[in-house]
Amino acid sequence: MKIALAQLNYHIGNFELNTQKIIQTIQAQKAAGADLVVFAELSICGYPPRDFLEYPEFISLCKQSALKIAKACEGIACIVGVPELNPVIEGKDLYNAAYFMADGEIKQVIRKALLPTYDVFDEYRYFEPAHEFKCVDYKGYKIAVTICEDLWNLGDNPLYKACPMDELIKEEPDFMINIAASPFAYHHDEQRIVILSQNCHKYQIPLFYVNQVGAHTELIFDGGSLVFDKAGDIVSELKYFEEDVQIFDVGQVKSSIVLSENQERPSDTVQVHQALVLGVRDYFQKSGFKKAILGLSGGIDSAVVCALACEALGAENVMAVLLPSKYSSDHSVKDALDLVKNIGCKHTTLPIAQVATAFEDTLAQEFEGLAPSLAEENIQARSRCVLLMAMSNKFGYVLLNTSNKSEAAVGYGTLYGDMCGAISVIGDCYKTQVFQLARYINRNGEIIPENTIVKPPSAELRPDQKDSDSLPEYDILDKILFEYIELKKSSKEIIEQGFDTDLVKKVLNLVNNAEFKRYQTPPILRVSPKAFGMGRRMPIVGKYLF
Repeated sequence: MKIALAQLNYHIGNFELNTQKIIQTIQAQKAAGADLVVFAELSICGYPPRDFLEYPEFISLCKQSALKIAKACEGIACIVGVPELNPVIEGKDLYNAAYFMADGEIKQVIRKALLPTYDVFDEYRYFEPAHEFKCVDYKGYKIAVTICEDLWNLGDNPLYKACPMDELIKEEPDFMINIAASPFAYHHDEQRIVILSQNCHKYQIPLFYVNQVGAHTELIFDGGSLVFDKAGDIVSELKYFEEDVQIFDVGQVKSSIVLSENQERPSDTVQVHQALVLGVRDYFQKSGFKKAILGLSGGIDSAVVCALACEALGAENVMAVLLPSKYSSDHSVKDALDLVKNIGCKHTTLPIAQVATAFEDTLAQEFEGLAPSLAEENIQARSRCVLLMAMSNKFGYVLLNTSNKSEAAVGYGTLYGDMCGAISVIGDCYKTQVFQLARYINRNGEIIPENTIVKPPSAELRPDQKDSDSLPEYDILDKILFEYIELKKSSKEIIEQGFDTDLVKKVLNLVNNAEFKRYQTPPILRVSPKAFGMGRRMPIVGKYLF
């Protein structure tokens, strides 16, 4: 039997597109000699559909699409992911399910048992867990079909009442198929390979694993679908960050005839770069947008975002706006212009001095007798946003946010100013990672000017200002932030690693006190194991310093 793994990019709620893409793939793989085509988790509607699942019409359209796909399965079978109405109506109304289709109809329903509720996942909000499991019989093979998280337990998590494979293995299946929607985070591909390999080793049968690819706002799916032999060795690995379809002969996989050479894993920086380009591209394409705008300061953050946007959308679709203030240095303007020249995007210059002065004049009576402070600095940042949004409204541009994770963590940004935008491109990248991205973008020649990379970071909102005036050096700050945010370490644990006590307490207080700001930021493209946004839910008014 020949199995085609179809790693596709779906669009949530776009039933016409998803159904057409699935049917076309079935037809193409039938012509190529495949017996079974396997698609990803919730492929019919796209993952994650979230509260769309609460609309009966949405579920009805899923079923209609499934029936159309089933009709295409003549002389070939397929497995597709779909939300299925709970026929018993005990518990929640839906199952996260997979349909096995053949002979023009839906032959069998497989339901997901282990419903993740951690980080970005909230499946118990919508789905009822399965408690009964049965293998699929097809062409003389017995197939154990599971859905994503069902292979991440290995039967040793007491929080789950049932482990599907522990039940399915009793039927002595020939191999496993797992359909997934597993989001990208650096290192996650390595974790995924280890877990899936352990399943093969435990159950001593091969595994065909299909992940989706593409981005749905914050969540980016990297693909990387896999085939393992029964010993847990990788037979083949599909492409990352792009669609891919490959056919595998079950007999060869079982006998390990087609074992591939071990692939060297791309570095975190390479993967993050690919993920961000895909994230920007899909955000625009799936939202129906074409043109982006951003403020280009001459600093590292906006330079990296501009380069990523040009790669994702084409330089002709990116407008970079220079917004110099009376404090902007000549080299910042030159660095910004050099980037524009190197990259070829559109650009214009809108000085903000008169705009900021108009605000200050209006507030002069209220501020009389008070020394200049953060208020005047933030007026400059907000003046820039007013101009960028005016350009956005007039010409149909979508504003890209250029804040990094270090700034977002400690609140080093201006609400309704530089924190504005429709999508935050590098908001899950620490400042040190942004510098690494810049070096990678310049791997084949200078795109981001060298001076942009080497000069001390500055918001340039007052004379001779540097980020280090308010914050620790980024190589120290980012290490503390990573320990606290990603690794969830307490202040005591971080201090015990050798960091200064007062500095750790200051940084953690800054993080906690900036929560109200982060609730008002745009969606952030997620590339880390713990991004701000849907996967990190902290109380705004909580008092805590762990």
